[in-house]
Amino acid sequence: MSFTKKTIKDIDVDGKRVLLRADYNVPLDGDGTITDDYRIQQSLPTVQYLLEHNAAVIICSHLGRPKGKVSPKESLFPVAKRLQDLLGKDVEFATDCVGDRAKKAAESLKPGSVLLLENLRFHSEEEANDNTFAKELASLADVFVQDGFGVVHRAHASTEAVTHHLPSVAGLLLEHEVDTITNVMQKPDRPLVTIVGGAKITDKIEILNRFLEIADAVAVGGAMANTFLHAAGVQVGKSKVEPDELPLAKEILHKVREIQKERDLVFYLPQDGVVANKVDKAAPTRIVDWSAHIIADIEAYPKRAVHDASQVKDDEMILDIGPFSGAFIAGLLQLAGTVVWNGTMGVTETKSLQGPVGPTAHGSELLIEAMLGQFGNHPFSVVGGGDTVGFIQDRKLTGSFDHVSTGGGASLELMSGRKLPGVEALNSA
Repeated sequence: MSFTKKTIKDIDVDGKRVLLRADYNVPLDGDGTITDDYRIQQSLPTVQYLLEHNAAVIICSHLGRPKGKVSPKESLFPVAKRLQDLLGKDVEFATDCVGDRAKKAAESLKPGSVLLLENLRFHSEEEANDNTFAKELASLADVFVQDGFGVVHRAHASTEAVTHHLPSVAGLLLEHEVDTITNVMQKPDRPLVTIVGGAKITDKIEILNRFLEIADAVAVGGAMANTFLHAAGVQVGKSKVEPDELPLAKEILHKVREIQKERDLVFYLPQDGVVANKVDKAAPTRIVDWSAHIIADIEAYPKRAVHDASQVKDDEMILDIGPFSGAFIAGLLQLAGTVVWNGTMGVTETKSLQGPVGPTAHGSELLIEAMLGQFGNHPFSVVGGGDTVGFIQDRKLTGSFDHVSTGGGASLELMSGRKLPGVEALNSA
C-alpha cells in the first residue's frame, strides 16, 4: 500500500519558509543532557532534504508535559544544540514558539538555515487544538510539514488546526512510519508472530484484538499477562493485576477459543516466571513453573493450581517471563516471517548488579536475540511502544531491527486500524 498524502517531494520548497513539526520529546537527565537522541536522528533526512532544496526550516516540537506553563527544565534548547551537532551547521533558537520573538526569528531566517522554536506545550492552546494559536504558528511560514509521527494520533494545534492555514504535507519520517506499519498489518511476510506486553489489557485491547484477527501467533507477556493468568486460575501473589479487567481477559480467552475453531492460531501465555518480593536489583529471585496449570487446550481455562511448589507465594510478584516461556516464544520466532513486538516481557528498568541486563529483563533480552537471528532465523522485525523502544535503545540496538517506531501511541492506533488526525489533515496525493 502506498502513502496517500502529499510529501515534501511533491511540492516546491525552494526559497520558502517551512514550518516543520518534529517530535523531539527526548529523555533528559537531571543536568538537562539528552540521554537518547534517536528521535532527533530520525528527523534528519527530512531536515536535510528541505535544506538541500533551499528552504528556510522552522522546527516546532514539544518536550515533556509542562501543562501550559514555562518550565526551564523542559526547554528545547538542549535539542537545538544536539541538532546543530548532528547537522554540522548552526541551528538558531527562538525562546518562544509564537509572538514577537518567534516572528522576528522566522522572518530573518534565510533559505538553507534552521530555526528551532521553544516548547509548544509552554502554551495550553497547543493541546487544546486552539485555532488562533495555530493561525499564529502558521503565520511564521509558507508551508507546513508534518514529520512528528509520535504526535499524529492527537488533534493538537500543531498537528491538526495548523493544517487549515497552510498547504500541509508529510515529511519523510512520517511517510516511512505509516507505510511500514500499514504494510506489515495488511500484507506481512507470514507467519506473522506478534508479541504484546505492557501493564494493562485496556491499553492494548484494540491492538490485541487486531492481532488475534490477522496474526498466526500471539504471545502475551509483561504485567498484562498477570491478569490473564489470574483469570485462568494461576495464583499470582501480589503481582500487578487489574481486577476490573478480569472479565475482559476472560472475554479475550473466549474469543481465542472461537477463532481457533475456524483457523490455526497460537495464543501463548507465560508458563513460568521470575518472581521476587520487591522490585529491586538486589532482591532474591526464583523461577516458578506453573505450566501444569496452563495446558495447550485453551478449552480448559480456567484450571486451578494444584501444586503449592509451583505457585507464586502471597508476598511475591511476577517480574519477568521464565526461561521456558522465553524459549517457547523464541522458538515461535524461528518460524516467523514477520515479528511485531510491542511491550517488554518484564521489568526492564531495574539494572543489574553485574552485566548490562537486569535480573528481570532476561525474557526481553532473549526475544531480542531471537529476532536478530542469533538462533538461525532472522524475521522482518517491527518494534513499537515506549518501554520496548527504550529497552533496545539502552542496549544500543536500534539500528539492528528493520523498523523501530518513533511513536508509541501513534503506532498502536495505526496498527489497530484507527485513523490518525495528524495524517488525515494533510493534503491528499
